[in-house]
Amino acid sequence: MRTAFCLYFLMLIFGCGSHNEEVSNQQPNIVFIFTDDQTYRAVNALGNMDINTPHIDRIVEGGTSFTHAYNMGGWNGAICVASRAMMISGRSIWRARAFQEGWRNLDSTALSQTWGQLMESNGYDTYMTGKWHVLAPADSVFQVAQHIRPGMPVDQWSHGAMMEKLENDDVSLSEVMPVGYNRPLDENDQSWSPTDSSFGGFWEGGQHWSEVVRDDAFGFIDQASRSENPFFMYLAFNAPHDPRQAPQEFIEMYPIEDLETPESWLPEYPYKDDIGCSQMLRDEALAPFPRTEFAVKTHLREYFGIISHLDAQVGQILDQLEATGQMENTCVFFGSDHGLAVGRHGFLGKQNMYDHSMRVPLAVMGPGIPAGKRIDADVYLQDIMATSLELAGIEKPAYVEFNSLLPLIHGDREESHYDGIYGAYVDLQRMIRKDDHKLIVYPKISRVRLYDLSSDPEELQDLSTSPQYRNKAVTLFSELLELQREFDDPHQLGDLYEEWTTSEE
Repeated sequence: MRTAFCLYFLMLIFGCGSHNEEVSNQQPNIVFIFTDDQTYRAVNALGNMDINTPHIDRIVEGGTSFTHAYNMGGWNGAICVASRAMMISGRSIWRARAFQEGWRNLDSTALSQTWGQLMESNGYDTYMTGKWHVLAPADSVFQVAQHIRPGMPVDQWSHGAMMEKLENDDVSLSEVMPVGYNRPLDENDQSWSPTDSSFGGFWEGGQHWSEVVRDDAFGFIDQASRSENPFFMYLAFNAPHDPRQAPQEFIEMYPIEDLETPESWLPEYPYKDDIGCSQMLRDEALAPFPRTEFAVKTHLREYFGIISHLDAQVGQILDQLEATGQMENTCVFFGSDHGLAVGRHGFLGKQNMYDHSMRVPLAVMGPGIPAGKRIDADVYLQDIMATSLELAGIEKPAYVEFNSLLPLIHGDREESHYDGIYGAYVDLQRMIRKDDHKLIVYPKISRVRLYDLSSDPEELQDLSTSPQYRNKAVTLFSELLELQREFDDPHQLGDLYEEWTTSEE
């Protein structure tokens, strides 16, 4: 009897050991919560006490966040197109632009090299809902794709129609401006309301689009709970992209009189017309020129309101993962495709090289991820894709240029993988951020701007003409040229560098 008991005890020990090994080797579920136009400032837990985001805060406080995460920019005004193409392909900006032609032609090899198909080929069930804005068909990248949305709500928000009228008719900009643009003109301007569903936009179809993403996520979680496979969910909110609409209760959370204009507020950016950010750019046409403090506060109110509304949907998604027992083996990533100015430096949009438009929130929580950790190493948003591959035990393909965040998260690495952060907007703007300094170049007008981010995080004081910073500017410009070559930038600035470094200025 004693022998039998010993054998039984040994079986329990080895049985438990096998079970623990199985659990520890189990591929984690991956949930990517992706917002649109949400600057790094627009999360309460990351330091903006003016905004209410308790559920995004749960991800930040329950996991590890990266305080300096960047998007590389864009090859056209829709910055989200480049950001998402990089995310799905794993390629840097200009190579992603070239690679997407394979998606347009439905090339099977190009489609097989997408994030979704990489996960599927390694045993994952894959799901997607919401904003897509990528040339690859969503249902060719993911096994299940629902409510595939365009870049933004259309109809009366069509800036293209406005531009066509301007080109073909002898009319002024104010005469053809769609409803919701060029507003508010003053405190009495009642031309548009973010809570009025008759304006369509996010209300098109009868239910706010952020709530549709939530409901789709509920359905995916239910499907996944009945499968033995791990899952990958790509939950892409269109919010807080304009038109920034939300239910009344969320708008009322932010009274105009309680809001302050940003420290970097300007009536107009001095070079806006020369860098592609004039009133003819759709994002910039949303508010009047010159900018007024009241207009900026109004747009901030609507921006904060739609973010708090999407945050409520995020909370319900997290609750559902917990209620179904899925959270224990799920890594949740949170990020946005790029930032947004909303009045900073005189801009409304994201087509500029300042941190408010290039820098995004990025956080991850899950098993093995330290809670409440903040990492200030420079990273790219698209590192999320490479990180998910490592978590899933998938060898990163050679064509994936971004890097896993896990070495930084677990302390195996302290410094950034990148020798400087590169930024670009069409052929009109270039940027390098390195060693707490940022150099911005405007090639068409041969202008350079330099900021010391350690002492001037709001990027208020241009040091480019200061003699004591001349060497720093020259060094950064030279290193920017190296990054241009590394990323196959089609608009090399070598000639401008030679001209600028030999000038008297």
